[in-house]
Amino acid sequence: MVSKGVMITLFNHNIFEDNVVAGVSNSVDKKPNGDRKVVFNDQSGAMITKDAFDHSEEHGNSKKEIGQEAHDNSRGNNEAQIDVIKVSKLPIKEEEIHADTKSDFESESESDLCLGKYIYVHDIPSKFNQELIQHCDLLSSWTDMCELSSNLGLGPHFPNNERVYSNTGWFATNQFLLEVIFHNRLKQYSCLTNDSSQASAIFVPYYAGLDVSRYLWGSGYRMRDSGALELVKWLREKPEWKRMWGRDHFMVAGRITWDFRRFTDEDSNWGNKLMLLPESRNMTMLTIESSPWSSNDFAIPYPTYFHPSMDTEVYHWQNRMRRERRRILFSFAGGPRPNLKNSIRNDIINQCKAARRKCKLLECSTGPGKCHKPIYVMKMFQGSVFCLQPPGDSLTRRSIFDSILAGCIPVFFHPGSAYVQYVWHLPKDYTKYSVLISAFDIKNKTVSIESVLSRISGRKIVKMREEVIRLIPRVVYADPSNKLKTHDDAFDISVKGVLERVDTIRKDMREGKTTSFDFAEKVSWKFNLFGIKEEHVWDPFFEEQDEKAAKQRKYGKT
Repeated sequence: MVSKGVMITLFNHNIFEDNVVAGVSNSVDKKPNGDRKVVFNDQSGAMITKDAFDHSEEHGNSKKEIGQEAHDNSRGNNEAQIDVIKVSKLPIKEEEIHADTKSDFESESESDLCLGKYIYVHDIPSKFNQELIQHCDLLSSWTDMCELSSNLGLGPHFPNNERVYSNTGWFATNQFLLEVIFHNRLKQYSCLTNDSSQASAIFVPYYAGLDVSRYLWGSGYRMRDSGALELVKWLREKPEWKRMWGRDHFMVAGRITWDFRRFTDEDSNWGNKLMLLPESRNMTMLTIESSPWSSNDFAIPYPTYFHPSMDTEVYHWQNRMRRERRRILFSFAGGPRPNLKNSIRNDIINQCKAARRKCKLLECSTGPGKCHKPIYVMKMFQGSVFCLQPPGDSLTRRSIFDSILAGCIPVFFHPGSAYVQYVWHLPKDYTKYSVLISAFDIKNKTVSIESVLSRISGRKIVKMREEVIRLIPRVVYADPSNKLKTHDDAFDISVKGVLERVDTIRKDMREGKTTSFDFAEKVSWKFNLFGIKEEHVWDPFFEEQDEKAAKQRKYGKT
């Protein structure tokens, strides 16, 4: 690593690589008066010197630096637990929900409510987003993505004939349309700006998941990479990119990270290499599942079927989940994974069957069935105390958020399924809202799921369920055509997380630091969650062989 004060190199990644884009080096020249100058060596060999935080005359000096919003991953989760009936009647104070904390280097008037929150959206060529939706019939060979991409990406409305859902706010949402939903939610964001020099962060509205999905099956690696390579070429030619070399940029990719991490250029290997491009490694990448071994991609919740347009819809649903009668101790919706050597799915299914009436199983197969119909999944979860969430083809699953939405306490078997993934959205103290049973113990047949869950007291269950129900607004995406007034939804929390991160990066550059995220990427999972790099009891879950296995996974299933 280059020593601090000599070169600014964030995240230990080169900004460019010869085989992707012209090589660029940069160093810091500290003048006697303490001002710092960054010396850039462009491809032509010319030396360009400018102030490290001057935005150059081409695109103006920024007067508004990033502000850091108060962000508490467990907001409301540290309050004393009280009777669940009283909880639903407690008023929510506006100032508790939208409290802001200014960054140290802000100098603007506090009268600007968007100070530190401005977002500029790149006007990228429509081929990277809107044209993909216009040609939705080409996105999938077996799914009608045209119907599913309707209603701003939410899909068609759900009828409520069996009264499993509420009458409004429910849609047949496809889990891979997150990038469309997020983009449309951002259009309602109150602090958008057309002046990029004013922006605290810059959004790239590239529908990366939809783009690559057309070529994941049956196409060569060059075709799978083509869109990503063209997009980053477009980005790096923009003046906004050159201010921080993309470190203030962020993007949403609506598939799991492993669909964008192809490590070799071979047609037989899965996915494209979007996440591995030098430009992407400078950006903050948001995905439905991140890599525990990467420092710049962050997981945000899978889209659920619930997209409220008013706060009252959230309140009514939460109160309904509090009143549900749950006769099933635990349930599981999913199928076996016979081709995955370390999968515990078969063990989970066998234990569920052995528990008889205490466990309900909705076993999935490759063909159509109840498991693929949300009404049956949600109905089962609403009647269950605990919902089992073992890894499938990858560590995470949409079912995690369906169970939270149903007020069902999730049971995890790997900390990488949620705890080290959704660090912005879920409480750090995972024992408040979930149960962790080691996958190693399941595989070794040294633990009974039924016994573990049966030993949890009724009082503890009530507290955990209330915590789950309180999480509901944090893990759902509001209807993009409206805006919630008192709740921060998954979108709001994601944006705050991005702004905080870019704020930290900008402060580091301002102070001449290499980075505040100065750690080996293999420990990213523990640093992001616990702020540590030392040994941890969860280390065996994240050994190298697990990373290698993850890289070989092809796509997520139920």
